[in-house]
Amino acid sequence: MPDILLVILAVIFVLGIAINIHEFGHFAVAKLFGMRVEAYSFFGLGPRIWGFKYGHTDYRISAIPLGAYVKLYGDEATAALEGGESEGEPVPESELYELRPRWQKFLVMLGGPFMNIVLALAIPFAAAMMYGIPSMPAPIVGVVSGGGAAESAGIKVGDRIASFNGVQNPTWEGIKDESMISPDKEVPMVVDRGGQQVPLTIKPTKQLVDGNSIGEIGLLPDVGVEPVEVGTIAPDSPAAASGLQQGDRVLAFNGRTVRNSQELSSQIKDNKDAPAKITVERNGQRQEIQTAARAGEDGVYRIGIGFAAANITTRVKVGLGGAAAYAVDSNMRILRLTGKVFGQLFAGERSVKDAGLAGPVGIVQIISKVVKELGFAGLFGILAVISLNLGVFNLLPIPLLDGGQIMVLGIEKVMSWFGATLSMAIKEKIQLAGLGIILLLMAFTLFLDISRFF
Repeated sequence: MPDILLVILAVIFVLGIAINIHEFGHFAVAKLFGMRVEAYSFFGLGPRIWGFKYGHTDYRISAIPLGAYVKLYGDEATAALEGGESEGEPVPESELYELRPRWQKFLVMLGGPFMNIVLALAIPFAAAMMYGIPSMPAPIVGVVSGGGAAESAGIKVGDRIASFNGVQNPTWEGIKDESMISPDKEVPMVVDRGGQQVPLTIKPTKQLVDGNSIGEIGLLPDVGVEPVEVGTIAPDSPAAASGLQQGDRVLAFNGRTVRNSQELSSQIKDNKDAPAKITVERNGQRQEIQTAARAGEDGVYRIGIGFAAANITTRVKVGLGGAAAYAVDSNMRILRLTGKVFGQLFAGERSVKDAGLAGPVGIVQIISKVVKELGFAGLFGILAVISLNLGVFNLLPIPLLDGGQIMVLGIEKVMSWFGATLSMAIKEKIQLAGLGIILLLMAFTLFLDISRFF
C-alpha cells in the first residue's frame, strides 16, 4: 500500500474514532433522556453535504472539516456551526433540549468527554487482558552509556536508585518520565551502592525528538539475562547489507557477551559508526558478522534490527482488577506528565516551543510515524492518548467546548436566583467568541507545527 494512502487511512481511523466516540456520548445521553436529535454529523461542521435520515435524526457529512457535531432540537446557540436553525415538523415540548432541566443538559454535555475517557481506559485494559502488563524491573542500573548524563553524574552499573527528584523508591517508568520532562535541568537523586546512600545530581541531556525537547540520562535497567533474537531487519540497513538474518541469536558484540537486547542497543549506540563484529548463532553454528551502525535522523546510531517481541518486554498475565489498575495508571501517567509540562510552561521553566504542543500537522505527523513503524496495531496506543486529551480538553471552560457550555449552564443557574436569563442572542455571541478562541489556538499550534520543520 502506498505510504500516502496508508497515512490517510490511519488519520481517518484515529481521528474518526476519537471524535465520533465523543459525539456518540452526547447522542446517547440525549436519546436516553428522550430528547430529539435533529442531526448527527459524522464529519465536519456547518451546512449538510450528504446524508440520510433515520427516524427523526439526519445522519450527515458537513462542509467544514473541523470535527463533528450532534444537533439537538431546541438548542440553537450553536446553530450557525451546525447547519442552521431547526426546521421541519413541530416537535413536542417534552423532546426539546432547551426546556429540559439543567442537570439533564449538564449530563448531555458531560457525555462526550466521558466517552473519550472510557475509550482511553478501554484500550490499555483490553491490551492488559489479552497480552498482560509490562513487568517493571527493579531500579538497578544495568547499562551506563559512555559520555552520557549518567556517566557524568557518577552513576555505576549495579547502583540501585533509591530516590529520584524527591520520589522515594521510584520505578524505571517514573525515572524515565521525570528525565524526559527535565532536559538540561539538575535533578537530585540518591543511589544505594554497596549499602551506602550516595547523593548525586544528574542533568538529563537535551535531545530533539520530532521537534520536541526531551531529556535523556543515558542509562538502562538491569533486566537480567534474556535471549537476544533478531526479529526484523530494515531494508537498506547496515544489518541487511552485512548478512544478518531473522532468527539469528546474538551472543556477543565486539567480543563482549550480550546479556539482553537493551545492552546490545546501548553497545551499538556507543560504538557509533566504527566497524563492529557481531557473534551470532544460526542453525546451531556460530558466525561472525561484520557491520557498522548508521546514524538516524534523530542522531542515534542503529544497524536496523528489531528484536523478537518476547525479548523487548516481559509481560505478566493479570485478571480484571490488575488490568483495570493498569488502565487507570497508564492514563494517570499521561495526565501527570501533561500537568508537569504545563506547570513548567507557566513557571517559565520551559518555552512554548518545547512544550510538545501539537496542532493538526503535528498530530498527522505522529500518526504517520506510528503507522509506518508499528502498523495499524500501533495506532490503538496513540488513539488512547488522543482520546484522553480530547476528553480533558473539552472540559476546559472555553465557550463552544463542552466545558464552556457547562459554564454557561452554571451562569444561567446563578442568574435564575435573581430572576434573570441569558438571551439566545447573547448565547450565540458567547459561542462565536469560543469559536474565535479555538481558531486562534489552532492557528498557534499550526504555527508551532510548521516552525519545527525549520
